[in-house]
Amino acid sequence: MPKNRFICYEMLRGVVTAVVKVCIFEDEKVTDLHPLTMTRAAFELRIGMSSLLDKIMRMLRGVKPSEVYLEVRDYLAPVVKVRFPEYKVNEYKPVDDTVFVNARLLYAGEEVELACEEVVAVKDGYVAYAYARRSTLEKVGGGSVTDVLTRLREELSSKEAETRLINWPWDLVKHNAEMIRREFEWRGKRGVVPEKVEVVGEKDLVYIDPSVKVYPYVVIDAEEGPVYIDAGAKVFPFTYIQGPTYIGEKTYIMPCARIREGCSIGPVCRVGGEVEESIIHGYSNKYHDGFLGHAYVGQWVNLGAITTNSDLKNDYSEVQVFINGKPINTGELKVGAFIGDHVKTSIGTYLNTGAVVGIMANVLAPDISPKYIPPFTWYIKGVFSRGYGLRRALRTAETMMSRRGVKLTEEERRMYEYLYEVTRKEREEYIRRSRRKKA
Repeated sequence: MPKNRFICYEMLRGVVTAVVKVCIFEDEKVTDLHPLTMTRAAFELRIGMSSLLDKIMRMLRGVKPSEVYLEVRDYLAPVVKVRFPEYKVNEYKPVDDTVFVNARLLYAGEEVELACEEVVAVKDGYVAYAYARRSTLEKVGGGSVTDVLTRLREELSSKEAETRLINWPWDLVKHNAEMIRREFEWRGKRGVVPEKVEVVGEKDLVYIDPSVKVYPYVVIDAEEGPVYIDAGAKVFPFTYIQGPTYIGEKTYIMPCARIREGCSIGPVCRVGGEVEESIIHGYSNKYHDGFLGHAYVGQWVNLGAITTNSDLKNDYSEVQVFINGKPINTGELKVGAFIGDHVKTSIGTYLNTGAVVGIMANVLAPDISPKYIPPFTWYIKGVFSRGYGLRRALRTAETMMSRRGVKLTEEERRMYEYLYEVTRKEREEYIRRSRRKKA
């Protein structure tokens, strides 16, 4: 049977059954991607030039969003429904032949074959994707998607998946440059460069949308990889952009910026200073000088002037990152910061190597920050506090979002209220420890 890049979805519909469902699911590993997945589903994470969901949909050739079920954590479901109205959210029932795809799956163009045979494909001990017929699903019984897949692994043959899963936040940064190269090829746009833009390397590795405004004295270096600048962006004078790099729609690259290799900057950002091998999800500001390296920055973040993160230890040893309260060995020498949505840093903030900054935190760290800053806390000169509380934080969020013409939805407000409560115990413990230490 011939291969398709995923599963010959048309063959599944035409040969096996008239009805095939597609279910993209979050599993228990999704919390290891906090703080990035605290406010979004795993498939919303960006890498390369698009989200994981965009790449999964490319893998599922010919499948319409209306044919796809998204299974996410309960508290996220209302938000995801607003963000993805064309999909079905948390409505899946195992009553038809089903293709299951892990929301953490990173599709990079691999030849993934299901070939109409029931199978469970496993990567790193987790289900990457699976196909099961209705009769098998009826046999293993209902329950959550995770429960169904657990029983399917016992019922069906397993194989090693050809694709990768995003297991940790630093995986996104590690594979970002590769995905920019791949998606540049997928998009097929190249060699479009305005006059007076200085290109080092092959012009075929550069695409600048016709609506982009590039000011004089900009250098684009494509010797190590492609550069793609999307619609409505602006690149101001005396800027250096090194490929592989993606700059999203309506993003401004400020004067004298150094955008080095391996950067993906999402839509509607304002970015200056030096950025290296980092992902900025979107709608965030790093307007001024300062260094951002091997980092992932969420949405609606504002990094004050000279905010700088470390991505390399002085002794060149492996970096540890705190995930769910535990230090995790990354196996990497270079790991930067992972910054949740709506974080604000003051001028002159210095973030530790592998720092994790929780959602809606406010950081003023003229000395090196701690490795972990809990959600909704203020960290000021070595002391944690509650700050102004949730109500004021939400007002600040509304103000920032309105400056970009975006409204904080009622669903998002309820999500933050829920997260504020579930993180309260951890937050209060950090505040108590901080006060004892200060005393």
